[in-house]
Amino acid sequence: MLCERVFRPLAHLVVLALLPLRVPPPAVVAAAGLAGLAGAVELARGQLVAAALLVQLKTVLDNADGQLARLSGRTSAFGRYLDSEMDLLVNAALFAGLGAYTGRWVAAVAGFVALTAVLSVNFNVERLYRAERGGDGRPMPDAEGRATALLRRAYELVYAPQDRLVERVVERRLRGLPPAARVAYHDRATVAVMANLGMSTQLAVFGLCLVLGRPSTFVWIVLAELGLVAALALRRELRLRGSVHRPEEAL
Repeated sequence: MLCERVFRPLAHLVVLALLPLRVPPPAVVAAAGLAGLAGAVELARGQLVAAALLVQLKTVLDNADGQLARLSGRTSAFGRYLDSEMDLLVNAALFAGLGAYTGRWVAAVAGFVALTAVLSVNFNVERLYRAERGGDGRPMPDAEGRATALLRRAYELVYAPQDRLVERVVERRLRGLPPAARVAYHDRATVAVMANLGMSTQLAVFGLCLVLGRPSTFVWIVLAELGLVAALALRRELRLRGSVHRPEEAL
């Protein structure tokens, strides 16, 4: 909701300004990454408000690149891979900045791992939901060109193992079950909840923690999100069992 009501409308204003200039979408991805990295540096220096503002700028630009690509007809595998990998780099830098500022390196690493896990579940829950309903469930399109191939290999190294793990766990659980059970498992409510734990929302909450002078609180928030993910998994399991016993009630 935060993304749809705040960041995407702001990003659209940026897109309207950039569209006549024919700015390539990957340049916006790079600008978003630079804003996030600058925020990490300011966090490490103890400039928390400046860090918070730069992180929100990163989010606005992050929402602008896709809009710009679609409106200009310049969507590409290169831009999508670059966007995913830049997000990971910025997240790592922000938690490194948090560790440098607080001296709590174990907490910073735990926060980074937890956030990466939540965002991975976020991506795969929506991807598998679409695939189950006949949409395109592939994480990325086939790559072309040397630069894109390089980014694809980096993606396969970092993200693909997470995607395959989720797929294997889900398919093992659903193996041999009827279509109604699969649909019940891949439910819209889970997708809606996870969508609100996406990158835009995460960085908005992180920015709020920075402004309040309590950046370490964000670590506890993302760790709590893992508990929410576990609760959603339990709910899906209960829905699945119910659909097997009462298939006519499955959604």
